[in-house]
Amino acid sequence: MSYVTNPVLISLQKPQISSLFSSPKRVSTSTRYVLFKSPTLHFEAKDSSLVFSPLVKALGVRQRRFPVVVAALAADADDSEIEISNGSVISSKSFGEKFPALVTGFFFFMWYFLNVIFNILNKKVYNYFPYPYFVSVVHLLVGVVYCLVSWGLALPRRAPMNKELLLLLTPVAFCHALGHVMSNVSFAAVAVSFTHTIKALEPFFNASASQFVLGQNIPLSLWLSLAPVVFGVSMASLTELSFNWTGFISAMISNIAFTYRSLYSKKAMTGMDSTNVYAYISVIALAFCIPPAILIEGPQLMEFGFRNAIAKVGLIKFLSDLFWIGMFYHLYNQLATNTLERVAPLTHAVGNVLKRVFVIGFSIVVFGNKISTQTGIGTAIAIAGVAIYSLIKANLEEQKRKAAAAAAAS
Repeated sequence: MSYVTNPVLISLQKPQISSLFSSPKRVSTSTRYVLFKSPTLHFEAKDSSLVFSPLVKALGVRQRRFPVVVAALAADADDSEIEISNGSVISSKSFGEKFPALVTGFFFFMWYFLNVIFNILNKKVYNYFPYPYFVSVVHLLVGVVYCLVSWGLALPRRAPMNKELLLLLTPVAFCHALGHVMSNVSFAAVAVSFTHTIKALEPFFNASASQFVLGQNIPLSLWLSLAPVVFGVSMASLTELSFNWTGFISAMISNIAFTYRSLYSKKAMTGMDSTNVYAYISVIALAFCIPPAILIEGPQLMEFGFRNAIAKVGLIKFLSDLFWIGMFYHLYNQLATNTLERVAPLTHAVGNVLKRVFVIGFSIVVFGNKISTQTGIGTAIAIAGVAIYSLIKANLEEQKRKAAAAAAAS
């Protein structure tokens, strides 16, 4: 009997379809492998309902009926499977695996694009409908409906919820609700660019909470990098033409709320995927936002709020604006979460800073907000400080990760 020089690795699996001729499928992890060294195969079969793949014909093996489907698999240079069907080699890599940089770039673009569109449309709504508590509810309500529909279609499948998880996520959702509402109060009261300048202080609050609440030792380099942030925000606030205390204080409360959201999130690491976690947080946060919206703005809305808005822009535009700001809000937050999962902390830090620059720049152009020279310089200093802080922090975290990996390997 003659043997071939290069044996072919053939994988055997239980069938998932009637034949490989119509729809080749990847082989599961339970695959058993047989090494062919002969052009002819003979082995017993208890179930003869299946046939060989076309590759076996190409190898000169007589077509027989066997108890398993035979599909030839190989591996490319990256150890990813390649399926051979009808004599041709087909890479089993997805588009994202083939072009990861392109996909990540697209995620960043969509994150920035949706964020800018949300901020612009949101401010336009406030120009004729200044009710931030109600609008905050709309943002979350549209997102929750979107999540429920996605769960209904199993895109993604809903992760199970229990009492323990609910208790872990509730503080996170409360801080998310408070930060979201206060951000909207600020957006309604002052220019979008000024709110985002104030929100550049969030790293300062994060560092303060880590040092004085969690007891973590924050390096001096991080504290020094925060000095230009505080100075820049102070400089911008002193000459901001749209300044008022409601907008300033609510933005500061938003910073504090999101800082504590971050702290509670670290304690609520559940192992659940980010899409499901954000969906559950949105549902719980919605429950927290509804009561204050009813108590604070309900009487005004019923008396003249809705009527005035409809009189200014019409019912259809009013409803469509509310729907789209809710949809853009949910999508940009979900995309931000998914994007940041794909990149290293350093890229994450740079991306977050650039996002704020994009929002500030576009809002000034679209709304034609006049800013003083001092405000512009102060904003630039604050953004630069955030960038320096983010880079230093990302490098420190990367060093910790490498040290932990080295310790685990030794």
